[in-house]
Amino acid sequence: MCADSVPKVTNDIQALTEAYLADERGHADGGAWLMLNMISSIDGAIAIDGLSGGLGNDADFAVFKTLRSLADVVMVAAGTARSEGYRVPMIDDETAARRATRGQHRLPVIAVVTRSLRLDLDGPLFATPGSRPIGVTSEEAPAAARTAVEARADLVVAGTVDVDLPTAGAALRDRVGPIILAEGGPTLNGQLAAADLLDELCVTTSPTLIGGDGGRMLAIGDRHRPRQFRIDRVRAAGGLLFTRYLRAVDEAG
Repeated sequence: MCADSVPKVTNDIQALTEAYLADERGHADGGAWLMLNMISSIDGAIAIDGLSGGLGNDADFAVFKTLRSLADVVMVAAGTARSEGYRVPMIDDETAARRATRGQHRLPVIAVVTRSLRLDLDGPLFATPGSRPIGVTSEEAPAAARTAVEARADLVVAGTVDVDLPTAGAALRDRVGPIILAEGGPTLNGQLAAADLLDELCVTTSPTLIGGDGGRMLAIGDRHRPRQFRIDRVRAAGGLLFTRYLRAVDEAG
């Protein structure tokens, strides 16, 4: 389709999810493809009472599951993993078969970005037998915390003080696979945007007004250079609006 055209709106949840499954993702050079999936209210709030679940419904959950089914890695900040109660992903046999056909592992791997490595190692994400998430941290993470985490998870060390996200993304691509799905929170999202790593934004808009001073989708700061994306798709289902944006390619490529 033409880059500046917008497809018609549909209200069919099955057609909505099948469209995401049919999308092509990847770079010609084999580099990591980084997706961001977030939901917000009409006025830009990303949570109700601190959680995103109050904004969504069955249609949003269907897209959430579909995007996870496509990912090699699900990247999330430690605070979001705690507040949203992250667990080991669950998939059905049909999804597992599709992943096998694409040459992927049976399940996407959860990668938790944390400079301090303060993680709930006894919680379901890290204590489920047979599952090893990935802790993504920097060289200055405490040695004792690194030892404790390595008993329950693999480690990617990228950066000296702060986590170097380009290096981390390349390491996750090499270890697991190239399709990385970021799920927040705003600080991690902002860091990914500031590093110019985002290839695809899947944004769900809930027909809700929240007001107040709730957080935005990205916490970037003043130094971020605006980056242009193009609208690839607009759909509606279950009363929600679903948009897919792709990185705009300038004339220089």
